[in-house]
Amino acid sequence: MKVSDFDYELPEELIAQDPLENRSDSRLMVLDRATGAVEHKRFTDILDYLAPGDCLVVNNTRVIPARLYGVKEDTQAQVEVLLLKRRENDIWETLVRPGKKLKPGARVLFGDGLLTGEIVDIVEEGNRLVRFHYQGIFEEILDRLGQMPLPPYITHELRDKNRYQTVYAKHDGSAAAPTAGLHFTEELLRRVRENGVEIAEVTLHVGLGTFRPVKAEEVTDHHMHSEFYRISAEAAEKVNRAKREGHRVISVGTTSTRTLESAADENGFLREKSGWTDIFIYPGYEFRVIDGLITNFHLPQSTLIMLVSALAGREHVLEAYREAVRERYRFFSFGDAMLVL
Repeated sequence: MKVSDFDYELPEELIAQDPLENRSDSRLMVLDRATGAVEHKRFTDILDYLAPGDCLVVNNTRVIPARLYGVKEDTQAQVEVLLLKRRENDIWETLVRPGKKLKPGARVLFGDGLLTGEIVDIVEEGNRLVRFHYQGIFEEILDRLGQMPLPPYITHELRDKNRYQTVYAKHDGSAAAPTAGLHFTEELLRRVRENGVEIAEVTLHVGLGTFRPVKAEEVTDHHMHSEFYRISAEAAEKVNRAKREGHRVISVGTTSTRTLESAADENGFLREKSGWTDIFIYPGYEFRVIDGLITNFHLPQSTLIMLVSALAGREHVLEAYREAVRERYRFFSFGDAMLVL
């Protein structure tokens, strides 16, 4: 299976640069994974497709303002550091630019020295381990100095940081938003609950894989980077109850999907659990937990479109994407949504 098998043509003007004024005003394509048939709806119509007893699983990770701009201490050269993963205490794995100038021992000043970073090692794929020095609380300093790590295809400035957070974001740790959840408002979630649908919250901190293109020619040669996840006893019980009673488990986003499928036993049941996952889901994968998926429209040849294709079939997905292009849907992080059932 070739990576190029998951390519499609996307006009650049369909890449959404800004979030809609109202989160739930986005469009919704509903894809029947058995037949490939599609319907064109609004996102609030999601209520018509959720039944009492169903379990909707969301990722409650919170994006940290992980992009830092500073200067190299000795030369005052401009430096960009993107926090990817906390390794231990004040040591983070990062992406840095320009990498050639940031060798072990180099020091970077942020905010006129309010925060200092020391390069301590070079690890996989040229990432740097950085030890931070500061006075006070790291998260407060980061909130003051950092910027939201928007994907490179978004070139517009984000005026409101909260628009790159879900309304249920709780636990700091992501370098990117679980974007399928950006369509939900508090009001829409209230109506979901009122309709008898359970909402289970899991956590997966979105990390390096979001920023890395698939470079392999063969799908099976690609290696996913590991990301930390956590499933509470309460969330596990909500999912298990839905399965025991014959209801559906519908995942909001690829990150929630990867969390559930990583943690499930052979029968698709969960228990309280946390750990690291590098699960790579592509066509041929047998899903153990989820019955449906709410997701955005993803980049060509990405691991995300491969995951959706594993659930709905590559041909169905690519034809749905071609239809989305014809119908002028908005693509990627701030774009429209797809429901796969």
